[in-house]
Amino acid sequence: MQTFVLATNSEAVSETLCSYLETVLDPEDSVYAVNSQRGGDSTSSDAVADGKAALEIVSDRLGDQVSVETYQIIRGNSPAEDIFDIAGEVDADELVIGVRKRSQTDRLIFGSVAQDIMRQSDYPMRVVPRE
Repeated sequence: MQTFVLATNSEAVSETLCSYLETVLDPEDSVYAVNSQRGGDSTSSDAVADGKAALEIVSDRLGDQVSVETYQIIRGNSPAEDIFDIAGEVDADELVIGVRKRSQTDRLIFGSVAQDIMRQSDYPMRVVPRE
């Protein structure tokens, strides 16, 4: 029995991560899908709706195979903090995140939640490439 924490911020990310998970899940496994938004002026209503849609994809695609719980968190923390909080609460066996290629300039200007997670994580991780 494994516990996976999946970090998603869009429908496309959810689709990609679900495609990976469908190949490795056993019926006894659990998936906790997390969409984290900073809140306040940093988060638009569109971003919240996109996060909700991303979580619904995880439930729809994996809910018949395994136990799935979804969390949309909007409380001012960084997404990495929220993901690690959930991972600790559920005693995660593996974090599952999606990454895409970005230029050096993009990384400097926009940062990357995936990079933050990879640098800070003490959990085993599956990094799934996105188009």
